[in-house]
Amino acid sequence: MTELIRALGPAGVFLLMVPESACIPIPSELTLLFAGYAASRGWIAPAVAIGAATAGNLAGSLLAYAVGARRLADRVPGVRAVVARWGELLDRHGLRAVLIARVLPLARTFVSLPAGARRVPLGPFVALTIVGCGAWATAFVLVGLLAGGAWQAIDSVAGRALLVGGLLVLAVSLKRGQSSWLRRAQSSRR
Repeated sequence: MTELIRALGPAGVFLLMVPESACIPIPSELTLLFAGYAASRGWIAPAVAIGAATAGNLAGSLLAYAVGARRLADRVPGVRAVVARWGELLDRHGLRAVLIARVLPLARTFVSLPAGARRVPLGPFVALTIVGCGAWATAFVLVGLLAGGAWQAIDSVAGRALLVGGLLVLAVSLKRGQSSWLRRAQSSRR
């Protein structure tokens, strides 16, 4: 991850942020912290790192939005239930849910699926994604910029912990979603 950003600069930041917003739980926190570290070393301008991260988030979010709009996630029982649950948040809170989810770990990764499934208007979706992802990127790039020399410790310890934590939360969400799906399926058979 760090080598990709070191070698490609803003393009590396962009490439690492796309899958994170396309429902592949790559820890954006680690990517953005290293982008800030790269800025502290003068390898990339902080504003460029933030712009590349936000653009990568938008690209991945649009991919996930399209998957949601085409109801492709409906084919996976556990994912279908999670999308339905987060879709209820969209129903209750409207467009605010998109903005709020963009600054919450894990929710930011998956909010595009129910937004696409619920056909949230694309213009506001894009605008709120840019604002929320821009705020997220700014916060973590600035922390990475300030952390500077402590990067090696962050890279080895926090990065692995964030990845494991993200995968555990995803597994629990999918298991809960699958369990509720199974209960509904069993009760509908009766």
